[in-house]
Formats: sequence, C-alpha cells, structure tokens
Amino acid sequence: QVRLIESGGGLVQAGGSRRLSCAASGRTFINCAMGWFRQAPGREREFVAAVSRSGINTNYADSVKGRFTISRDNAKNTVDLQMNSLNPEDTAVYYCAATYDPSSSMHNYYIKTSDYDYWGQGTQVTVSS
Repeated sequence: QVRLIESGGGLVQAGGSRRLSCAASGRTFINCAMGWFRQAPGREREFVAAVSRSGINTNYADSVKGRFTISRDNAKNTVDLQMNSLNPEDTAVYYCAATYDPSSSMHNYYIKTSDYDYWGQGTQVTVSS
C-alpha cells in the first residue's frame, strides 16, 4: 500500500505560479513511478505529468509542456509539480498517483490513469482571470 498526500493547492491569478507537493508513505518510494493528473468539473481525469523511478525521465501533456515541471526527491519521498504561467484552463483538482513496479526499468514512466495503483485525495487549484 502507498499513501499519497497532496498539498499546495489554492487560488492563483492568471499568469502566476503554484507548486504542488505530494508526500508518499508505505511501500518503498523508489520502487514507484509517479504522476500528476487533474480533473476539471464535468470532465474526465487527464494526464498532466509523469516521472520515472530514477527521476531522470519525464513526460508532459501537450497542454502543460513548457509551463509545468515534475520532479521527485527519493530521499524525502516526495514528488512536486511546479506550475508556471497558469491560466484559467488549468483550474482543476490535481491528483498525485503512484504505480508500484520494482521489476520495471528505472526509466519507465506512465501516462494512463489505468497504469496507476494508488491515488491521493486531490488538491484544488483555481486560476482566476
């Protein structure tokens, strides 16, 4: 079992920045590939960013590429999402997700919701225009 707790959500003006953090506990963090997803009202949960177990390999949704940065600290069991140049379309509940896969390559990342086994409770980000 992996427990994930997100923090850092809130209200931000368009053009501003916000940093989300996810703290993991339970199974060995370095054995988990991590991701961030978001869900806006009336829409399906969508992929935002992913990072491999090593932290070296990352992937981003086209809508956030160049604005968001995912990073992880395997010593602190955390994964962060730095969000810059926010716009109202980024308003959503943001979820941290983990997939436990110690047998996979350290460089794999995953972009589908079905790839992930564990989810946080979500943190709301609201971008005002």
